[in-house]
Amino acid sequence: MGQARILIADDEEGIRESLSLILSDDYELEFAKDGEETLTKLNSDRFALVLLDIKMPKLDGLEVLRRLKNVNGGTPVLVLTAYQSVELAREAVKLGAMDYLPKPFEREQILNAVRGVLNRR
Repeated sequence: MGQARILIADDEEGIRESLSLILSDDYELEFAKDGEETLTKLNSDRFALVLLDIKMPKLDGLEVLRRLKNVNGGTPVLVLTAYQSVELAREAVKLGAMDYLPKPFEREQILNAVRGVLNRR
């Protein structure tokens, strides 16, 4: 079995680079810069996990989650956000996200969250 494929959807290049440094040794990574690109990739490919930013151009993370339920409801989603809003977290989980991680995050925090979700599959 090959490495699990993870889609990282975040409009901030620095966040994509950080996640790449943390995860690229253990996982195969794809990247999306906005909500539309995220949905396009999810429609055409299969991923073990999506790391999804809430605040993105074109479509925000909550709208991506809403549409994802209709398209590919089996893909687990971890929501990342700099906005440490309990309301957004609740909304994301209600829409099907498995968990919620505030930015900035620690390396171990990301690794543990990703492993936890992938192990539950």
